Amino acid sequence: MTPLILRPVGRRARLRWLHLIIGGALLMPYFLVGTVVVGLYAPGANPFTSLSAQFSAFGYALPMAAVTALLPTARPLSVATARALCGLAPDRPLADGPATSRQARVRSAAWFTLHVGLGGIISGMTLALVPFAVCVMALPFVPALRASPALGARPALDHTWVLAVAPPAGAAMLLALAGCAAAAGALLANRAPVLLGPTPDDRLAAAERRAGELAVRNRLARELHDSVGHALSAVTLQAGAARRVLDSDPGFVREALTAIEETTRRTVGELDAVLGLLRQDGDGSDALAGPGLDVLGGLLARCGVPVRYEADGDPGTVPGPVSAEAYRIVQEGLSNAVRHGVPGSPVRLRIGVGPRELAIVLDSALPPRPPVVRPGGGRGLTGVAERALLLGGATEAGPRDDGVWRLAARLPLRPPAKEPR
Repeated sequence: MTPLILRPVGRRARLRWLHLIIGGALLMPYFLVGTVVVGLYAPGANPFTSLSAQFSAFGYALPMAAVTALLPTARPLSVATARALCGLAPDRPLADGPATSRQARVRSAAWFTLHVGLGGIISGMTLALVPFAVCVMALPFVPALRASPALGARPALDHTWVLAVAPPAGAAMLLALAGCAAAAGALLANRAPVLLGPTPDDRLAAAERRAGELAVRNRLARELHDSVGHALSAVTLQAGAARRVLDSDPGFVREALTAIEETTRRTVGELDAVLGLLRQDGDGSDALAGPGLDVLGGLLARCGVPVRYEADGDPGTVPGPVSAEAYRIVQEGLSNAVRHGVPGSPVRLRIGVGPRELAIVLDSALPPRPPVVRPGGGRGLTGVAERALLLGGATEAGPRDDGVWRLAARLPLRPPAKEPR
């Protein structure tokens, strides 16, 4: 730990002092304009020699600085310098990005005004006091200074006791200056999280961005689960069947290997498309559309189980987003039938296209020992429910009394209207 007496000149204190000097430099344009205003209202006042004129110019400069700091881009600049030079605690974060809300702009302007105000005072003290203190400490060693008109060439400066106390007095002035700079820097560091920290609107925007990112990640996970999981289930089933008849039915083996090749090639293409979204900006909504009900026939032909398909209405008229989600729901249902259903038992699929919604019902025979359903369903059923929910629909899944496992989904053909914020 840094000793208490050395804290005003420690590394953090020096960085904060530099931050204050930067604030004084930023104040100078406003201060010069303030001297012009003072000259207009008090023609006889010299702001470079009159202390009252200097304080008047200082008073005019601060409101002008506050007005310019209301610009949204002022906050990122203030945040960058504060993070680099104020020595802030890691648990006190600052806001990122421009100040868009009124509250954020007011806070940013208050910070900038405080920064340049304290910076102007400390900079003025540094410019005036450091040379004076150095001259005072040098009085016993430089006789010419005691005769200098700048110090008044007073005979008292030649007294022994004056020369004895001059070096400690000069050092005390520098230490007092360092203490003032450390106190001003600590005040700025204490106020930075309050004035430059995230406002409630900033936190809400960050939460919305995070929710959007999580939604995209969840959708990517659903796409990977549905496409790759279905392909692996179909390939496993076809490979197992081919192994059992490898010696007795070479023709079936060739068909199975062809189906495996087609399934894996198609799945690799889907996997490349999904992984490509991780390397680009945006939410990926369009790129995640995927296949729709217009290519459902190919899915039914290569799923690995016989399917009895019934359609009420024309699935080709279903809107693209709804059609893509319906395809994935059917795909997940067929994958579950392959993994958990009775081998060789047909699956019954019914799709009904109504004026307002799309209905999907998929029934598969239950094995003698029904699969164990985890609370909330597996990942696939969770993904199916999420897909339907995003469209404003609903799903049901579970065993029935007639010995079948039913997956049912109802999807509105039009997306739900968004409530005004």
